[in-house]
Parts: sequence; structure tokens; C-alpha cells
Amino acid sequence: MPERFRHRNTINKEPPPETKSHQEVTVPKFVIAPHMRLQEWVAEEKGYFAAEGLEYEFRDEIVSKDGKRHDLGDKVGAYQIFEKGRTTDVSCACHWTVNVAASNGHGKLYADAYSVSPAGIFVPPDSPVREPSDLAGVPISVGYQSGSHYATIQALEQYMPPGAIKLSFSDGLLFKRMELLIDGKVPAASLFSGPYYFLEQLGFRKIIDTTFMMASMITGDPDPEDVRKYFRALRRAQRDIDLRPELYTHYYKKEMPAQFHDRMDTRRWGPGERIVFEPYTREVFEESFEWIAQHEIFPEAEMSACDYGEAVVSMAGAGLAGETGH
Repeated sequence: MPERFRHRNTINKEPPPETKSHQEVTVPKFVIAPHMRLQEWVAEEKGYFAAEGLEYEFRDEIVSKDGKRHDLGDKVGAYQIFEKGRTTDVSCACHWTVNVAASNGHGKLYADAYSVSPAGIFVPPDSPVREPSDLAGVPISVGYQSGSHYATIQALEQYMPPGAIKLSFSDGLLFKRMELLIDGKVPAASLFSGPYYFLEQLGFRKIIDTTFMMASMITGDPDPEDVRKYFRALRRAQRDIDLRPELYTHYYKKEMPAQFHDRMDTRRWGPGERIVFEPYTREVFEESFEWIAQHEIFPEAEMSACDYGEAVVSMAGAGLAGETGH
């Protein structure tokens, strides 16, 4: 295991005698970014994090009650957030971006699991767009160097040449794109998670499915055992969601902008992102890296080396892979 992921010293050093009585032993918490999915909220509700002995806190740097943190400006997306530096121990983004960000030293791609998120390109009910081919030349709001960017290209290149795919990067991240589409300010947008189901509920038309893979990024130097505890708890939560998804879809309200809550009927919504506890393999990493390079999502100078061994961290064989408990 890389040196940066060795067990960290979580106890303060011995204070000077004159201040010892005024100081307390501090144990840093494991910091989690929920990333607009259900699993973390279910694990908290059911006490799975606590059962694992994980001291944690949720800290999502891009979610706010009014959704304004998703209004990041032109060409600012998931990669730029990683580049800026995240203050969480574990977070999630599309596997393409995590792949490149980890290759550039902005964290380590967690290789013992990945997830799959339903996604799609939506248009208003009265839009003349009916078929994927109708999207040629139509501005589609996506997140720059984020999952919707890659997935939209991947879906539409089956129907049209690259020059006909027109992407708009100035409409923000997920919630901002959703708001603009609802308000009739953009003609099409790529959506996933709660917004995907909300727009379906409101009668917006899904033109094409753009389901894509996500990956987890480990940043900083968290205790490897805390990482294992976190994913063991999520595995239990995933089983609960698989069994009774309707019991947990109300958690979408935890991260959706408050102004939409009164219109949301989460009883109609689906489970969204699903965590797959299988390896993110070298073959997947290298094939994805090659696809990104071929499509020039990043300038060649910003791609770094395609080095799976340096970009990922695996903790299999120490309590996660093949886990059969619970």
C-alpha cells in the first residue's frame, strides 16, 4: 500500500504540562461527500457507519439548499473541483474524470468498487426533438469534464459525426442545468440522480439514455481501515436499496434544491446510482484513458501518464473484497 495511505496518527501529541489540563484528545473524523445518491443516507439511517465504528461527517462542497453552488460558471466541472482540492476523505465522480485526476496526482482512484448511474438527455415536453438524430446542432447542457460531458458524446456519436454534437459548458453542474431546463432557458440537458427522476415526473422527454460509470476518489491520507469501514457500510446500504428502494427515495430531498421540494413526488422515483462491489480493473482504466485521449476531452499535455499502478489504491484482501458478513 502506498505510503500516503498508511495508518495516520489520529491522536494529538502530548501537550506541555502547563496546558495539558485544558486540551482534549482529538480524533479526526472520516469526511464523506454524499454526491447526490442514496447509499450514504441509508447507511446513516440504519446505523451502519456506527456499527463499523466509523467516526464520520458529511461535507458536500458543491451542494446547497438553493442549488447555487452548482452555478460554477463556464467550463468549471468535476475535474476542476478535484484540481482545486477536496477536503473530503472520499468522494465520487464519473470514472473518466477520476481516472485523469488520479493520474495527475489529485488523489487515488479506489479500485475495489465502482458504481453505475442512470442518466439521460432530456428536452421539454413541447420540444420538436423526438429522436437522438434530432439533437444534431442542438445545444445540450452538460458539466464540463464531468460525467455528462463524456456520456453525451458516447451516446450521440452512434447517431451523428462529432461536429454535429453541440455541447454547452456554461450552464453549471447538475442542479443548475435542471433548473435552466425547467425554466425553458436551455433546449436540452443531460441529467442523472434526483433530477433525472424529477424531470421524468414533470413530463420532460428523455431522448436517449446516457447511463455511465462512476468511481470513488480517496484524497488526503485517511486510515485505510476507515475506508474499509465506509465501504462495508455502503455495501449493507446497497442491499437495503436493492430490496426496498421505495423506502429510501425520499432521501433525494437531502440534496435537491429546497425550492423544488413541494413539487417532488419521490414515491415515483427510482433508486439511481448503484454501487458494484467489483474491481475497477487495469483493462477498464486503460480503455477509458484511451477513449478520453482519442476524443480530446483534455489537452494532451494535461493527460499525464496512463499508469494504473500509480493512479489507484486497492484495499482488497483486508476486509472488503469477498466480504460475506452482515
